[in-house]
Amino acid sequence: MIILENISKRYHTNHGPGKWVLEDVSFTIPRNVSVGIVGGNGAGKSTLLRIIGGIDQPSRGRIERHCRMSWPIGSANMQPSLTGRQNAKFLCRVHGHEDDIPERLAFIQDFAEIGSLFDEPVKTYSPGMKSRLQFGISLAFKFEVYISDEATSAGDASFRQKAADAFKNMIGQASLVMAAHGEGALKEFCTSGIFLNKGRAVWFDDLDDALSAYKDSIKK
Repeated sequence: MIILENISKRYHTNHGPGKWVLEDVSFTIPRNVSVGIVGGNGAGKSTLLRIIGGIDQPSRGRIERHCRMSWPIGSANMQPSLTGRQNAKFLCRVHGHEDDIPERLAFIQDFAEIGSLFDEPVKTYSPGMKSRLQFGISLAFKFEVYISDEATSAGDASFRQKAADAFKNMIGQASLVMAAHGEGALKEFCTSGIFLNKGRAVWFDDLDDALSAYKDSIKK
């Protein structure tokens, strides 16, 4: 379960405090419920995901996480001067998996499909190769809740399908909090929805209701 109470967020600029991206946002994500975040460009979807995942902190309000939560899938922090293998090994140790590092490294290398580049510095990777590795690292660890910000859009068509299949395999084993511009991905993986509009958030038990609310807001 994840509980947000009166969450507000704004960023400071060179000219002082910016406008509120999120304002007095409150809702509860129940256990084993996968939820899609919908809203227009600049509505605060990525900001809300980062706050839920603990990557960013709210300006006001509080959040409770009664679950083991991932970082945003496909955005694992990596040291550019280290190889993909070295980065993956370091993260395995950080997450307390000293006993099965070889197995996890084998999974990451196989999933990422970057061949010998796994043993080259990450700074030499193309953006697509880096995304593949980050995605593989994200899935190498077991979480109760996974966070995804457009993660299934990374890579070519073949890899996007592989990412989608990985998400499908999560269903029933873990829940997902996802933001995506295309409603197809949201409908494929999520049952409930959060509609963001003008800094406010509305929870919907049914994702279709959240999508309808978003479409109605565009017409106005």
